[in-house]
Amino acid sequence: HVQLVESGGGSALAGGSVRLSCAASGYIFNTYSWFRQAPGKQREGVAHIDSYGRLTYTDSVKGRFAISKDDAENTLNLQMNSLTAEDTAMYYCAAGKYGTWARPCDYTYWGQGTQVTVS
Repeated sequence: HVQLVESGGGSALAGGSVRLSCAASGYIFNTYSWFRQAPGKQREGVAHIDSYGRLTYTDSVKGRFAISKDDAENTLNLQMNSLTAEDTAMYYCAAGKYGTWARPCDYTYWGQGTQVTVS
């Protein structure tokens, strides 16, 4: 039974930082992504890490967010710095990619999401 469980969301002030984690169980994935979805908007890919450790970010978070994974703990992380109100969204981790990293429909497994609110 594959399960992804996010944690670490909450409220932050503009310019502040939040660190998200996603604990995976039931399977060891080589690649992970973080997505986010703001009210009234489509789910968008935020960051991706592949099996070689290569990192990809959407333009709006480059230089501010950092994705990482801890293979020993089977955990995915997202360090978010210099937050703005535009970063307010529900954040999801995703695994089981079989296509393009930023396309939500190309993932099999999703966490339940964790809310990040920036004011």
